[in-house]
Amino acid sequence: MTDRLYHFVAIVGGAIAGSVAAEILADQGIRVVVIEQNERPYGKIEDGLPRWHREQRKQEYSRIDARLKKPGVFFLPPTKLGRDIDFQDLCDNWGFSAVLLANGAWRDRGLGIAGAEKFIGKGLVYQNPLIYWYNHKNEERYTGPYYQTPDEAVVVGGGLASMDVVKILQLENYERALRARSVQTDVYELEKKGIPAVCKLHGIAPEDLGVKGCLLIYRRRAQDMPLAQPPENATPDQVAKTEATRLKMLRLAQAKYLFRVQDRRVPTGLLVENGRLVGLKLAETKVEGRKVESLAGSEYELRAPMVISSIGSVPEEISGVSMKGEYYDFDDENLPRYVGSDHVFGVGNVVTGQGNIRSSLIHSQEITTKLIENYIGVANEGTASARFYTSAEARGAAQAQTVRDRVQVMPGLSYLEVAALGQRIRVLQERVGYTRDYDSWIASVTPTDTAGQVSIPTDIAQEAGRHSLPGSAAFDCAPCC
Repeated sequence: MTDRLYHFVAIVGGAIAGSVAAEILADQGIRVVVIEQNERPYGKIEDGLPRWHREQRKQEYSRIDARLKKPGVFFLPPTKLGRDIDFQDLCDNWGFSAVLLANGAWRDRGLGIAGAEKFIGKGLVYQNPLIYWYNHKNEERYTGPYYQTPDEAVVVGGGLASMDVVKILQLENYERALRARSVQTDVYELEKKGIPAVCKLHGIAPEDLGVKGCLLIYRRRAQDMPLAQPPENATPDQVAKTEATRLKMLRLAQAKYLFRVQDRRVPTGLLVENGRLVGLKLAETKVEGRKVESLAGSEYELRAPMVISSIGSVPEEISGVSMKGEYYDFDDENLPRYVGSDHVFGVGNVVTGQGNIRSSLIHSQEITTKLIENYIGVANEGTASARFYTSAEARGAAQAQTVRDRVQVMPGLSYLEVAALGQRIRVLQERVGYTRDYDSWIASVTPTDTAGQVSIPTDIAQEAGRHSLPGSAAFDCAPCC
């Protein structure tokens, strides 16, 4: 037994921000448990980054794995805050030195039209579940919803996530149309080479396939799409150059993936027939700086077999977690402290809801533009691929370092208190079948991708939960020296 005092921190979420925070704390001798809602800890990299980014996904997986295997870091999958663990109980009664919320932004921002939520799965789909389905639909163990990808679907958005959605629709529809012509291709070839180039290889004109293409609706001007960012305090010339770059990137993406765009349009109402959403009422907009307003008398109707909303993600609502608008109630972005608590903090996208792939002060304007070009798929052949998530790591690291400094001056825990926490965590690990060996667990829950599987042709099926695999669990509750 020892009189030495220790620190033990719970981190909710094991992806970029959570794993970076775990590493920073563990490197200072602070014991950490990472509570992850899924079987695997990769977050938006696995479930939000479209599957054609194969190499990028592998690289990011390995970085997260390395962090979560650090001495002093313990992993608790699949355990969800608000379902398996009560938020207030975790914060007030478990006895952790601190609790870090790093559970990201998984809830789609609403379409913004009264009554729209009634048509989810009945003509209306949101971005996050659609991309999750797309990434997992070929796995043998996938039991979630299945979606159609009908031609001429309408996507409401304008950011990078909506570019992912339009690419999914186009790649799915052209792969299906080419397969009907006995042409064997796949999403990886179509995404890399582009639809026209693949068609040309087989002596087919894209227009002869009968695909009309999806339509992206954007409320601002096309040159306002966040596909490139001007420098801080940009001059009018720099702003104009950035706008020209955005238009060029959009034009290249349209030429490669053959989708359509209508800018300065905003949804104002729903078109409903027989209990299904069959389109939108739209209005033209007037854009002045940051202000966007619909023009009276410009309303019209647009029919579509599916409407996909892709206008941003915000943190999930969790029972007991206080909200300030769409976000958790943190009081300072530099040290995001949860309101009313001196030991609960936030790191990463859970604080602001901002996406991982975005401009950052650690990148020059040119490097950021190249990042986005690579992501969209319009970079020149041979352009070096940069890491998309560097800015997210840097942001999470800065927040985690601030939290670390705060934790180190907090009252420490005794050996017995740490051992009691270890025992409680071990019980939860045993409940889900987690073993002591992180690598063995990841290998056991990594799905086999059956690339030839065809998706079920229904609009949406009843969602079922993911299942954990059996095994043994263990926790070393002796404090680190």
